[in-house]
Amino acid sequence: MRILGIDPGLNHTGFGVIDCDGSHFRLVDAGCIHVPAGDLCDRLAVIHKELAAVIAATRPTHAACELVFVNVNPKATLLLGQARGTAIACAAVAGLKVDEFTPAQIKQAVVGSGRATKVQVQHMIARLLNLSQTPQSDAADALACAITCAHSMRLKSIETPLAARSKTGIRTLSSKSKQRAAWQALVLNRKETE
Repeated sequence: MRILGIDPGLNHTGFGVIDCDGSHFRLVDAGCIHVPAGDLCDRLAVIHKELAAVIAATRPTHAACELVFVNVNPKATLLLGQARGTAIACAAVAGLKVDEFTPAQIKQAVVGSGRATKVQVQHMIARLLNLSQTPQSDAADALACAITCAHSMRLKSIETPLAARSKTGIRTLSSKSKQRAAWQALVLNRKETE
């Protein structure tokens, strides 16, 4: 499976593409789209054009994008949301389903702590992907997003067979149901012996 991770930004949009096989990851491509200052529409067009080129060159099967956090400056949050929307639309037009993750979810999945620093994320990405040097911050965040998506998809694939089993007649019991069933069995056994 090949996953494109996106760290959206109006000045710098990070991207990272990984191949994953179970819990093993391999770097395909990573970098940062540097968006020149200017008219907002032109800047969004640069993000779309460059990201479309990455998608065409790497041909991912899935995509993941970091969710926008609400900033104290509402205008900055709206601008970031527009960059994020452009990136998601670009992936969607290419036929990719885009999963979204909060920064805390990404840090938790990659480092093990939702409060990890950017430097910790960079070092862990270098370690997970067996890189000789740490990637730049925006690319590392995008790669972390892709790895989070891989972990999430792996967990969903494990949970799906469990959910299917309960629909096919094999009962899954909650702890209260298990306790109730144990008491019922005990009572039935007593009645049979009397």
